Amino acid sequence: MTDAARLPKPKPGPLDYLARWPLRLWVAGTALFLYAPLITLMVFSFNNSRRNIVWRGFTLDYYAQVLQDESLQHAFVNSLTIALVSTVLSVILGAATALLLWRFRFPFKAGLEGALSIPIVVPEICMGVAFLVFFTKVVPWPTALPWPLNLGAIIIAHVSFSFSFVASVVRARLASFNREMEEAARDLGASEWRTLMDIIVPHMRPGLFAGGLLAFTLSLDDFVITFFTSGPDTITFPVKVYSMIRFSVTPEVNAASTLLIVITVALTALALRLQGSDAGRDAL
Repeated sequence: MTDAARLPKPKPGPLDYLARWPLRLWVAGTALFLYAPLITLMVFSFNNSRRNIVWRGFTLDYYAQVLQDESLQHAFVNSLTIALVSTVLSVILGAATALLLWRFRFPFKAGLEGALSIPIVVPEICMGVAFLVFFTKVVPWPTALPWPLNLGAIIIAHVSFSFSFVASVVRARLASFNREMEEAARDLGASEWRTLMDIIVPHMRPGLFAGGLLAFTLSLDDFVITFFTSGPDTITFPVKVYSMIRFSVTPEVNAASTLLIVITVALTALALRLQGSDAGRDAL
């Protein structure tokens, strides 16, 4: 650490605080605009009334009804199964892809990097229609045997878009790797496999956890792609909530949506915490 870095930073004066207030108000207003609908939904999930526009008091009865609903429980188990399996496959494929792009040089590497970002930037409705056409038109050809739209189809679709997020997170983690550690391991007689498992993978581990949590969250709350690739016997939690909304927005819908929001936010916060704490250690 240099001497300049050890010097204490000057304390901000009153004018500095006044200059920051407009920016803080703008950020607070933007956050309120974005999250006010979600906060309203969560508040009215505790409303003791069938009419969401009228507050009648606080109750947890609708959460009890949601937790006792067998169809919702079955849909949630389907979502968890899909999310867990797709997360494991996404972490394996994403880590391998990130390691390939970070370590090797080969023809059309730039094209592969661009293709890796396609699932991230392409609208989900386009990917959903593409997977539906793929499973119903391309895969059956030329035998004309339809691919069943079941958990397997949903898992394939989820892995196809979530492993790109894992690869991006892991590759960003590998950018801070000190290659001298790998060279030292080689000089001490470590094989390619031992160097990978003892030196590179431990460095990748925070990125693997963060990417896995991100993939799990994306798979758990995905609706559009799942809607196009699910069959009548493989209803997931978001699709089930959507089917409930088509009739009316009831407190049960608000309670189910709140549970999904809480799970998603908790997993996302955990992934960001892993990335942030690891970045802080690298800075030190």
